Amino acid sequence: MALSGSCHCGETAFAIDGEIPEKLTRCTCSFCAKRGHLYAYYTPEQFKLTKGNGGAVYRWNTKLVALHFCPTCGCGTYSDSPAFGKDGSWDGKTRRIGVNARLIDDFDAATAPVTVIDGKNLW
Repeated sequence: MALSGSCHCGETAFAIDGEIPEKLTRCTCSFCAKRGHLYAYYTPEQFKLTKGNGGAVYRWNTKLVALHFCPTCGCGTYSDSPAFGKDGSWDGKTRRIGVNARLIDDFDAATAPVTVIDGKNLW
């Protein structure tokens, strides 16, 4: 199933070769808690920008995670991060795309089941 979505102004749009995960992810780290995203994770091969160049990027702390957002409307769109294990480990190469599920067309992310990652204490 192909999914699509975009930021509020439409300057950044994307397509996903996949389905909505059974559970979305909410992270409690200082940034994600303020940002309010519910993440749907995909492999880089499943995600494609269909409009725009990815927008602006914010990186903090270790600089390993690229947090993309639209510089026009301010919507956080997706992240490109290491595919961390539940214990915070990483193999040093595998990455994942965390799409802001609130931006996926025809999907109400607020009604989806959510897994919470304790990012406040994990990293």
